[in-house]
Amino acid sequence: MDPYVVTTPAAWQESWDRQQEAYLPDREQRIAAMLDAAAAVTGRRPPRLLDLAGGTGTITLRALARFPDAEVTLVDQDPVLLAIAGASLVGRATIVTANLDTPEWASTLPHDHFDAVLTATALHWLPPDRLTVLYGEVRDLLRPGGVFVNADHMPDDGLPTLTKRMAADADARRQARYAAGAVMPWRAWWDHVAANPTMAPLAERRKRIYPDGHAAEWTPPASWHLSALRDAGYSETGLIWRGGTDAAVAGVR
Repeated sequence: MDPYVVTTPAAWQESWDRQQEAYLPDREQRIAAMLDAAAAVTGRRPPRLLDLAGGTGTITLRALARFPDAEVTLVDQDPVLLAIAGASLVGRATIVTANLDTPEWASTLPHDHFDAVLTATALHWLPPDRLTVLYGEVRDLLRPGGVFVNADHMPDDGLPTLTKRMAADADARRQARYAAGAVMPWRAWWDHVAANPTMAPLAERRKRIYPDGHAAEWTPPASWHLSALRDAGYSETGLIWRGGTDAAVAGVR
């Protein structure tokens, strides 16, 4: 693992958090809502959680702060983000490298069942046919009564005009912060990683995984996700959080 990341994981986590918070000002609120859902299905016992497409471990770190005895598995395939996660979570969580584009990803996990599967701002990279199948694969990983929560860009299709205006206002505030140098935008953060001598090899590995970058984002309304969850066999589905053009949908097995 990269030695710079190992010796300064908190600094890299902070840089990632600041970049993400500029993009998602209500990031902490959505994660808190997700952890509320996990708490609701586990009660007083320590939960077994899966951080799906967990990146640097944002959800895992907050889950461990709230549930110190939780058994957490993080799965992702981005070598840069996984290196930061690994350096931050040594001995505190199981980290798995797997590609969610293929059904084999579930076979790499250390457990067959989880109390909760949580993911945030990640699955919009998957095409609709694959995401539909993934929802069923996740359901199969939940214990009876377990919950899956996906927080992502999910506009309200009942408010198309207002949604566009809210998105434009949010983007204007974001661009103002970038222009003032308050935070780094997404692309600048990755350029910073690639320019760092000890992070550069990880960035090169990432390019081999995503030679053309991620696929185009696909962001249907929350109603699409709820329908897909119902079709995948979840017994209960609904929204547990909304912030502007983003939402968190939940499915209970």
